[in-house]
Amino acid sequence: MPTRSTWETHMELARAYDPKRVEDRIYAGWMERDLFRAVPGEGTPYCITIPPPNITGSLHMGHALNNTVLDTLTRWHRMLGHNTLCLPGTDHAGIATQNVVERELAKEGLTRHDLGREAFIERCWEWRRQYGDRIYLQFQKLGCSYDWSRARFTMDEPYVDAIHEEFLRWWDRGLIYRGTRVVNWCPRCRSAISDIEVETEDRPGKLYHFRYPLEDGRPADEHGRKAEPDHPARSAGWITIATTRPETLLGDTAVAVNPDDPRYRHLIGRNVRLPLVDRLIPVIADEYAKIEFGTGAVKVTPAHDLDDFEVGLRHGLPQVVVIGEDGCMTEAAGSRYAGMDRFEARELVVGDMEAAGLLERVEDYTVKTPHCDRCKTVLEPLLSEQWFVKQKELAQPAIEAVRQGRIRFFPERYRAVYLDWMENIRDWCISRQLWWGHRIPVWWTEDRRCAPGRSAEEAAARLGVPVESLRQDEDVLDTWFSSALWPHATLGWPRDTEDLRFWYPTSLLSTAQEILFLWVARMVMTGLDFMGDVPFRDVYVHATVLDSRGERMSKSKGNGVDPLDLIEKHGADALRFYLLQNAGKNQDIRFREDAVRVAGTFCNKLWNASRFVIGAVQGAAIRPLGSGNSSDGRPAISPDDPGLSTADRWILARLQETTAAVNAALDARLGGDASADAYNMDDAARVLYSFVWDDFCDWQIEISKPRLRSTDEERDVAASVLHHVLECVLRLLHPLIPFITEELWQALRSASGTEDERITNGRPGQRRSGASIMVAPYPLPDPAWTGAAGQLARERMAVVIEATRALRNLRAEAGVAPGARIQGAIVPGSRAAASALSDSTDLIAGLARLSSLRMADSAPGGEGRWVGTPIQGGEVFLEIGDALDVERERERLGRELAALDREMEKARAKLANAQFVERAPAEVVERERAHLMVLEEKRARLEARRHTLGL
Repeated sequence: MPTRSTWETHMELARAYDPKRVEDRIYAGWMERDLFRAVPGEGTPYCITIPPPNITGSLHMGHALNNTVLDTLTRWHRMLGHNTLCLPGTDHAGIATQNVVERELAKEGLTRHDLGREAFIERCWEWRRQYGDRIYLQFQKLGCSYDWSRARFTMDEPYVDAIHEEFLRWWDRGLIYRGTRVVNWCPRCRSAISDIEVETEDRPGKLYHFRYPLEDGRPADEHGRKAEPDHPARSAGWITIATTRPETLLGDTAVAVNPDDPRYRHLIGRNVRLPLVDRLIPVIADEYAKIEFGTGAVKVTPAHDLDDFEVGLRHGLPQVVVIGEDGCMTEAAGSRYAGMDRFEARELVVGDMEAAGLLERVEDYTVKTPHCDRCKTVLEPLLSEQWFVKQKELAQPAIEAVRQGRIRFFPERYRAVYLDWMENIRDWCISRQLWWGHRIPVWWTEDRRCAPGRSAEEAAARLGVPVESLRQDEDVLDTWFSSALWPHATLGWPRDTEDLRFWYPTSLLSTAQEILFLWVARMVMTGLDFMGDVPFRDVYVHATVLDSRGERMSKSKGNGVDPLDLIEKHGADALRFYLLQNAGKNQDIRFREDAVRVAGTFCNKLWNASRFVIGAVQGAAIRPLGSGNSSDGRPAISPDDPGLSTADRWILARLQETTAAVNAALDARLGGDASADAYNMDDAARVLYSFVWDDFCDWQIEISKPRLRSTDEERDVAASVLHHVLECVLRLLHPLIPFITEELWQALRSASGTEDERITNGRPGQRRSGASIMVAPYPLPDPAWTGAAGQLARERMAVVIEATRALRNLRAEAGVAPGARIQGAIVPGSRAAASALSDSTDLIAGLARLSSLRMADSAPGGEGRWVGTPIQGGEVFLEIGDALDVERERERLGRELAALDREMEKARAKLANAQFVERAPAEVVERERAHLMVLEEKRARLEARRHTLGL
């Protein structure tokens, strides 16, 4: 945790922003003031319980993205005045932590078995105490404003109590049972593992086509009927199957064909002789076999494939386990193969099948190979006795909650994905053959009876036996069994706590798509089952951060990016802003460090603009905007104040538009429409970037410079507007880039002496907190600034901005030196344009660095040579004189005419399209026609200009 210190609010801002000088000090100030702590009771609750990272983990780009999103929303709701709790925590991560500690032991030449269970668990706790909270420090480097006083760990005693409660309640309802099913098995970890711990990789492999002889060797059936003409066995007595795992052939107990496949219909009910084993197995009809896939016949190995296991249950097939927990072949595989590694046995089986004349062909084939994401061992689907939870009863309420809209998915497409998985859910394997984790709270007697209990004494009472005669189950619970309780167990369940009553259901879960089923769905089930309500109202599935080539980042590929390195180089705010700019709902993020650098440039732009404004407000009499008076009696600047310039009214109207757009992007439902969209962080970042960079820095600040050198009254109004806009901008940006905005906000308030001024931006009478920007009110749109006067100012400034840009472009393209002072002229194209330009010529001249700018009724002529270009409001001209490069001007006019021709061609093609004209709304068609007319007028003016210059 950064060293705590007080904020230095009176220091002079450096010329350039240096995150290293700011971020740790600012975070220490937040911690010192205890600003992250939440207290239940008053106000509208807003709660997020962050997805708990593994204690073995360090910050990766997925964490950085998700926690930037979570912290942005937390800060926004806190500033909206909601009673906001963002609760952090970590997961014990059973298999991951056990593997890490085992690797540490291996360095000492030890195994966990050398230590024994209790000593090994103590080593895991030692590791957790030493390293388990380090990711908290990394979250703090990112700027996360979490309530660290409430941090939870899934093996803390209160959380263990919740897990025992969960287990016992489900046991007593008959939902937990011990059974034998196919599970993901890691031969190295010697444990069942969850689907989320399975990494599937495409690897080059082989597809082997084997012949299974019919029992009697005849292609016809016992009634003498011949096979179909195209049947693969019409001239020989066999069925051909294809497999990528030949070693499992030894455990086959059937061959399945589709009941509607005419090629095999006559074989259903007959037997084939299983090669190498010489065991008769039936040909069965099952829709699992797809007519169009391969030969249409599939081998069925119930003990070594999950789908085959289900087929076996439907048909009562025996289950022959030929691969053991160690990944070696068992006695059931036959004496020739028993004890061999499964991959060695594969080669021998292929050789034996070839020698027997039963290998039809071998193809190169890309095999989807599952392996353990912790130790990288290829996994084995294995028939194993485990503990399971029945899912159908729990899944149905979770399905209905989503169908009824009690939980919303963002993006919406994940709703269908969730429902499809839930409607086809299988029973959940909850046991793991590990030592680190929550040991299954079941005790066994010597005669294999068992009962659950929070303690051995409770289990003994249930069984009616002495406690000393019991032995606890050796397995531990699946990590997801504990994290399924996260939203309510972290708030105190099963105790009736004030936190639980106030903040449950939580507001949002933001997560990665790969754990949508394994975690999200199970939290919904436990929340509804134990709390009677959904665990969260919204599920936001964030994008995946890929490398620059579009591949998933991973340690094994060596293409990962360390967010802490990026923070060290560019600052946390730059990384946050980059991630939010790219956090769209429709695509993943291809990481580009140069884009992080650009985000850092934006932070520097904000820093430099703030330095200018802070300098401008020092010594000025800053007046609040709104109604009423300041604390020292200065009158507020109201929307109809005559001292406001057109540019002032324009920037204040644009500020309100930006404020509305940012709030709507983060959650448009605040406007009262429950069906509106939310979590468009990229839109919020884009809107703020455009307003700050374009409107505020490039235009308003430049426009204000002459006024700041004018009379005291005009200077005070200009400085007050700059102060107000910057102060609001800092609050708008704070949830996204918290460090730099805190630093600048403190400096601005110190420089302007406005610590106690009212916030009138839609919140009359509410005072900003003196502690931090993070508890100041978030700006809300104020319609008073977007009325008729604001609309008129926007229209006039649009003409001013376009004219200035056109004149600047003309200067550059004509090769006029930046310091040269030349004349300009404007020919308005309408009364509205003339009105907009009439009192803005001096302003435009200053912005375009002209000696003078005059209004004209027609294109200037006479002495000197002029260049011009059309704009929306008319045409602008520069007197170049002898400085005109004729050839350059010819090329420039040619480029503009060519660009107009292309745009006109598109518009004409669209209007010539009968479907567009007939089907598009009338106003859209009319707008396209008007656009074409404007283009034609621009082209005519350019042609006239070319003719005038004799070009």
